[in-house]
Amino acid sequence: MKEIFEILEQNARATPTQIATMVNKSVSEVEKIVKQAEKDGTILKYKAIIDWSKLGNEDIQALIEVRVTPQRDVGFDAIAERIYQFPEVYSAYVVSGTYDLAIVVKGKNMQEISSFVTEKLAPLERVQSTVTHFLLKRYKENGETFRIPKDTNRRLPITP
Repeated sequence: MKEIFEILEQNARATPTQIATMVNKSVSEVEKIVKQAEKDGTILKYKAIIDWSKLGNEDIQALIEVRVTPQRDVGFDAIAERIYQFPEVYSAYVVSGTYDLAIVVKGKNMQEISSFVTEKLAPLERVQSTVTHFLLKRYKENGETFRIPKDTNRRLPITP
């Protein structure tokens, strides 16, 4: 069954017939597994990965490290839920290390992201501090490469 999900993760447009052939199951069995996964939330969404820079309207993204005070009995969940509800938040994670949460936000420009941090995120009661890193160039996202090097046969130099 894991194979079905791996195929869909790589190609959400794969048909049940194609998947059935690849995993050696019947089409009806594949359809049943996929329908159940959609119903129970195992499959959250089917999504295309777009290279917006090719269309000339790429949003600015920033990775924001957030240090928060956990809440008794719920830990980081309550504050994380409060933060990921903002429409500017694209992704949110609890992380190990110096900071507690890592969030990715999108905006039309740096000022929009700055306003989000200063007016919405930083003033939240449990937020102690933030560090914002603007993402300057995407090379790979969700396993997909955006820019392939021109000379892929060139060997890398060996350095001591």
